[in-house]
Amino acid sequence: MNSSKPQNIAIIGAGLAGLTLSLALHTHSIPSTLYELRDPEARTDGALMLGPNALSVLYSLGIYERIKDHGYLFSKLVYKDDQNNFLDEYYLGEEKLFGFNALRIYREILLRELRSAAKERGINVQYNRKFAKVVSEDENGVVFEFADGTTEKASMLIGADGIHSKVRQYTHPSVKPMYSGLLAVTSAVETSKLRFPEPEYPLVSSIHGKHGAFVFAAQNPQATEMLVGTQKKFPEQDRAGWDRLRSDQEELKSMFQANKSNWPDLVQSAMENMIENRLSIWPYFVVPHLDTWSSPQQRVVIVGDAAHAIPPNAGQGASQAFEDVFSLALLLSKLDGAVKMDAALEFWQKYRVERVQKVLALTMKLNQKSLPAAERAKIGDAEVVFKHIAGGPEQQRWLYEPRIEEHVMEWVRQQRENK
Repeated sequence: MNSSKPQNIAIIGAGLAGLTLSLALHTHSIPSTLYELRDPEARTDGALMLGPNALSVLYSLGIYERIKDHGYLFSKLVYKDDQNNFLDEYYLGEEKLFGFNALRIYREILLRELRSAAKERGINVQYNRKFAKVVSEDENGVVFEFADGTTEKASMLIGADGIHSKVRQYTHPSVKPMYSGLLAVTSAVETSKLRFPEPEYPLVSSIHGKHGAFVFAAQNPQATEMLVGTQKKFPEQDRAGWDRLRSDQEELKSMFQANKSNWPDLVQSAMENMIENRLSIWPYFVVPHLDTWSSPQQRVVIVGDAAHAIPPNAGQGASQAFEDVFSLALLLSKLDGAVKMDAALEFWQKYRVERVQKVLALTMKLNQKSLPAAERAKIGDAEVVFKHIAGGPEQQRWLYEPRIEEHVMEWVRQQRENK
């Protein structure tokens, strides 16, 4: 197989993962073209949490300085019971320990800055291009087709097209996302309208009671607006059913305000003052475990949610996608006579699969903490209490300091020594 550095990479999907991949490739002088289904003016709602591992990637690409003043910086999520008693705390970042605090930021702001950086660096982004299928693949590259019948060719094609990936239908035809049975129902609220039980109440917190957990998270620099929401069991729907639910404001409101009288006054104030036109749902889908993220001929690769959708409890969905693309771009830049494509992809997939599995295990522990008391009791496993783990936030270092360059370059060194 040709092991020279790729000279023309096609990226399907110009979302967070795709744009970040193109920027990472650009730093290694590897040209790429992004193909995006949607119009660039399409609005993307909601906010996301970025941990130190994501922010270190964005820092290396020159993006962190562009976004850090446009979101809410914080260090930990505080757990309380419905009587306002402290239960636990989980560090999502900490500048003194990990180099960065956690950042909660509107998705639209991050996308805007990634798009701007891509434009400034001369990266070709083509919008309104609906990927249809891979036509052919061999050691010389990939030919692929769009819904309008046009075709393009690239030395490599990378699918960064999300959990319902069309590219994954080529690499793994029998694999489909699985609904977890849970969804988040969320809205936004003006912080000034919340009835906090104390003046210095933590602005990223989770209140736990009989009916599960209710989450609060500031999402702008001045913390004047907060995400508020909870997760619920809900039967699976087809696409039309999910669309109907999303458009049914009364049903969403009813779900959001369920069991209101059983929650403390702070939660009740969120239920009373939430912004109705910001109500939304997030069904939790997962991708079954995949041992490989590439086609047999290794010219088509999937990354991010296309390869491993991670539920939001640990705030690691985007962070793991950024790790995927940063490590892949670095590896591709090192291909030469000693560092072969097939060996590089085998190493990358094993390295990333092992790490994602560890993150998923952590995510499941955090999800367990958010379940109603009766559901937690059925599980049987002891609930993890982070404040009791030896080392405190230090025990999160494996997560927030992945040392990607160190791992990749050590493997590259071994390949060159063994040639």
